[in-house]
Amino acid sequence: MSTTTHQGGAWLTQEAYDRLKAELDHLSGPGRHEIVERIEAARQEGDLKENGGYHAAKEEQGKIEARIRQLTELLRSAHVGEKPADDGVVEPGMIVVAKIAGEEERFLLGSREIADGGTDMDVFSEKSPLGAAIVGHKQGDKLSYTAPNGKEIKVEIISATPYNG
Repeated sequence: MSTTTHQGGAWLTQEAYDRLKAELDHLSGPGRHEIVERIEAARQEGDLKENGGYHAAKEEQGKIEARIRQLTELLRSAHVGEKPADDGVVEPGMIVVAKIAGEEERFLLGSREIADGGTDMDVFSEKSPLGAAIVGHKQGDKLSYTAPNGKEIKVEIISATPYNG
C-alpha cells in the first residue's frame, strides 16, 4: 500500500487510528453522558449567572464537542496504512533528519495524531511547505523550497526511517 499516492486525509498507522477511534467512542458515549450529568447537577444549584460550576461544565462540553468533530473528520478522511517501507524515501510516517537552512533537525512527517502525545518531537504535515518539498526525496538529496515568508530555504535529507511510535 503506497502512502504517497493518497490525496485525501492524513496518513495514520493502524495503532494511531485505533487509539483515536477509542477516544472518539469514549467522548461521544460515556464522556458526553458524564458532562451532561455535570451540567444538570450544576443547574440544580440555582442561579446560572453566578454558577461557576455550570459555566465550567458548559465550557468543557464545548471542548468535547469540538474534539468529537475533529476526530470524526480526521478518522473519516484518514488513510490508514502500514508503516512506510524502510527504503530511505521521505513519505508520511517517517522520522526525517534533515539539514534545514544549515541546522540539523529531526521530525516526524505526517499528522500530529500519529504520535500519541508521549513524544515532544516536532511534527510537520506532508502538506506543509517543507513537507510537500521533501516528499519523495531520499538520503543525500539537496533541494530548496519557498517558505511562507517568501524566503528560499535549502534542505539536505540526511535520513528517513519509519516511525515506530
